[in-house]
Amino acid sequence: MQINQLAPPAATAHPQPAPADRLEQAFLEEMLKYCGPQPGQGAFSGGAGEDQFASFLNREYAAIMARRMDLGFSAILPGAQG
Repeated sequence: MQINQLAPPAATAHPQPAPADRLEQAFLEEMLKYCGPQPGQGAFSGGAGEDQFASFLNREYAAIMARRMDLGFSAILPGAQG
């Protein structure tokens, strides 16, 4: 039996966000924990799985929001031109 090495996945060209943009994303992620989408209740809720994966959903929502709006963190942080 011969096992061939798989080719590494093609690197996607996602530029690394500036430090101020990452801080904005982290800020928005924390805010979404308290005022973002809440888990469903009743027979059609996601149960324990929904609770476990809610942080991933909040992270993605925060990333999208941070890309689309500017909270002005780069203007108030020294040396964080992004």
